Amino acid sequence: MVTFFERKNCWLLGIVLFLPAGVLIAQQKTYKLSELAEMAKHHLPALLQKQALVNSATASLTEAKHSFLPQVRITDQVNVGTDNSLAGSYLPMVPTPSSSAGVRAGNNYRPVTGNIGVLYGEYELLNFGLHKAILKNANAHIDLQQADLESELYSIQENTARAYFNLLRAQYRLGADKQNTDRYDSIFKVIQALAASGIKPGADSSLAMAELSRAKITYNQTLGNYFQLKEQLSYLTGIPAASLQIDSLANDLADKSPFTVFGRDTVDNPLLDYYVKRNNIILTDQAVIRKSYLPKVILAGGSWIRGSGIQYNDDYKSFASGLGYQRFNYMGGLAVTYNLFNGLYKKDRLAVNRFQLQASGYELEQQKLALNLDAAQADNALQTNEANLLELPVQLKAAADTYRQKLAQYKAGIISLIDLTNASFVLYRSQTDFIETKNDWFLAQLDKAAATGNLIKFIQIVK
Repeated sequence: MVTFFERKNCWLLGIVLFLPAGVLIAQQKTYKLSELAEMAKHHLPALLQKQALVNSATASLTEAKHSFLPQVRITDQVNVGTDNSLAGSYLPMVPTPSSSAGVRAGNNYRPVTGNIGVLYGEYELLNFGLHKAILKNANAHIDLQQADLESELYSIQENTARAYFNLLRAQYRLGADKQNTDRYDSIFKVIQALAASGIKPGADSSLAMAELSRAKITYNQTLGNYFQLKEQLSYLTGIPAASLQIDSLANDLADKSPFTVFGRDTVDNPLLDYYVKRNNIILTDQAVIRKSYLPKVILAGGSWIRGSGIQYNDDYKSFASGLGYQRFNYMGGLAVTYNLFNGLYKKDRLAVNRFQLQASGYELEQQKLALNLDAAQADNALQTNEANLLELPVQLKAAADTYRQKLAQYKAGIISLIDLTNASFVLYRSQTDFIETKNDWFLAQLDKAAATGNLIKFIQIVK
């Protein structure tokens, strides 16, 4: 595709793409877009927040692994109380102190000591893949937080690039405004000389002064906008606004148009990857739900030691006799546990999960549509801007030639000051139109690169 860069009238860029060093920039370091984007990666607290969430998800994975360890509990209990019981069974309702033996004809209110120590442990020997599903789900949460970090970083770098181009536009606009101010100042001085000699009326001098004042006001407004844009870029990069200067792209503009070859990357685009990872979370949740309601095979074992102040023949001893350990037992077992209503519970939770998965899928498709729209709109903007950039140099050259002719004609007394100021305005408008259109071209390239997942490549190319 032939672009305006391949035409032979690129020398006209020297009229428009001014070297801003003469306006604002002293001899100091200037920053490239790639340098600014790199600084933005390490500055804003929002990125540190996202990184902390990644670390939190990683810690949750370790927590999940540790939760699979056997449950081992050790307890020791010393008691003082009575020992009265009755034969018979009951269902558990509230925590009820347990009496061992003590079945007799009446109550015995004499207190007695007892001591028991227990070591008990259990381990899910077989859970049909539940542990694996939980770990996969934990890893999916890490991936989601990492994708969230990458998406935030991607957006910050896009905003940095946008601020860079807007600041560059303001930089060149200052040059155009300075030239405009200088033109009106020259016109004013010419009119003063002609008015002093009686060739031109004094009203021309007043009108020229008004135009010069308006040009200065426009310059001041552009200067204020320039400093505001520097503050915005400083916010994104952490570079103090007072020392923040960006490089000029004038040389590159005259040589090449390297940004129109990007294809669409929907796989690694961080703006899509976040939604893909969130979809994966729901899929891994589904696996955890399915595995959670399967039977579990539990390996359990324990040992305990006891002491009591009551002997086997219901003989009550002293308090001290119940404080020592007198009996030792151990037990091991293999248990299978399953809730008969698990099928219903699983069905309910899977129904919730299914609708969440549908919503997540639609959200992903919506984001794809939005990015495709952004890319298509960027393509349309590029076509429009490149068509205009083919015409603007012609307009600019004609406006410059016209201004020089009108200035000579005014000095010769052929035309009025209004004709001269109109020519000056057309030249100024041609210069600003070129700057605005060129900035729109850059921003359209940026929009396309961001929408197609090529933002980092784009930033590296802009030098």
